[in-house]
Amino acid sequence: MDVIAVSLADVEPAAQQGAAAALGNLDGVHRGHQAVVAAARTPGLALAAAVFQPHPRRLFQPDAAPFRLQSPAQRARALAALGVDILYEIQFDRALAGLSDAGFCEEILGRRIGAKVVSVGADFCYGRGRMGDAASLGAHGARIGFEARIADAVDDAAAEGKVSSTAIREALGAGDPATAARLLGRPFAIEGAVGPGAQRGRSIGFPTANIALGDYLRPRFGVYAVRADCGDGVWRAGVANLGIKPTVGGVEAPLLEAHLFDFEGDLYGRRVEVALIGFLRDERRFDSFPALLEQIKADAAQARQMLQA
Repeated sequence: MDVIAVSLADVEPAAQQGAAAALGNLDGVHRGHQAVVAAARTPGLALAAAVFQPHPRRLFQPDAAPFRLQSPAQRARALAALGVDILYEIQFDRALAGLSDAGFCEEILGRRIGAKVVSVGADFCYGRGRMGDAASLGAHGARIGFEARIADAVDDAAAEGKVSSTAIREALGAGDPATAARLLGRPFAIEGAVGPGAQRGRSIGFPTANIALGDYLRPRFGVYAVRADCGDGVWRAGVANLGIKPTVGGVEAPLLEAHLFDFEGDLYGRRVEVALIGFLRDERRFDSFPALLEQIKADAAQARQMLQA
């Protein structure tokens, strides 16, 4: 898949034009987003996704709590898995945010991307002050020269509501990774470079890969059964603590500490992706390190059983 940066500062149009593009933030590439991509698919046209980078919320609310469901790299891989040929990353800045809905369609979708088809979700809004919607996209498209398509919302019968990023965030905040996975179409996963730790886990037979959460949404703090890809495409079973480590003095920023069962190797500096499969218990402070160690052993046994099931 080709990744192409697009911005108002570009003098020339993007090198690849004429695609059918799914437009939106597409954070999570959940089942609803997958429907938007499917709606764009057109015989004879390259399939594209046009996403905003960074997420508009980060520009308008720079102090907002972390909220992302995916890193840009994870989003790109998820879109490629759907058959997307071109990923347009639209650089979201104050200049772009100041465009009217007509201006956005003319400058970005028309002149720079040259889209022939643009699909969006039914609740999509764009342009200065969110002045444009899915209906106005159709009117502007007819004038500029692209066909606008509106994908139907995807309902989740078990959750009695539509599939949305908000519903996924709520599930993760409640410690319900199974519901989040159902809405996403895959487990929620955190990816990052493994950093150094105090190596307490190594000294007791439970070495961990420590990953900073960065701009990821904070799921419910606690212990999870996980699977992890260490960059080789093999998803290994494990157990992880996500939180602030209160028993050993705490950390300033929450960490994901994953212990992989039956794995030997040095992961420092490597990018590891850890998928949350099942919630085991809340994070809590123990009165002593031996008490914590006994609980870690119990957590590991429970995680093994859950993942085998």
